[in-house]
Amino acid sequence: MEVVEVRWQQLFADLEARFDAEQEAAERAETSSRARHELGSLRFVDRLGGAVGSPVVLLCRGAGQVSGSLSEVGSDWLLLDDAGRELLVATAAVRAVTGLGRRTAVVEDTGTVAGRLDLRRALRGLARDRATVQVVLDEGTALHGTIDRVGADYLELAEHPADLHRRAGAVQGVRTVLVDAVAVVRTAQPGLG
Repeated sequence: MEVVEVRWQQLFADLEARFDAEQEAAERAETSSRARHELGSLRFVDRLGGAVGSPVVLLCRGAGQVSGSLSEVGSDWLLLDDAGRELLVATAAVRAVTGLGRRTAVVEDTGTVAGRLDLRRALRGLARDRATVQVVLDEGTALHGTIDRVGADYLELAEHPADLHRRAGAVQGVRTVLVDAVAVVRTAQPGLG
């Protein structure tokens, strides 16, 4: 009788161990599936948001490699600080990023105000500040000058040498540029313009 009881106990122990193993495998699969789903819903700007404050290297269409500390992430732009020189980068021009690390920003509803802080608004800030800038287009052309105004889908750049302030005598012409063509806008080197 004792032998029969031992067999039943072993059978129950085996069944319980199998059940526990199957339960654990199902939980791992569900967790993995949930993680893949969450990762699949992340946007590029969410991924970048986790790297704010970190040094990054961007490979940009037209501008090549640009680097600096990631200061801010907007709806369609990034702001880098490169030793005091700011680089406003159109997200659409970014082709690859190095330096993001493992962190990702918490996915949030951008809201009405944050959603309207797009590249045009950032460019308008540069126009308001009368900053001397270098505008690199997505095909590689670099233009120097001061942004005079920003429309719905264009900007007007008063072209002048980077080492001069915007003065009537320094302006060589005014060029209208489509905002969609802007890859990177660099502010003047510290101590210049």
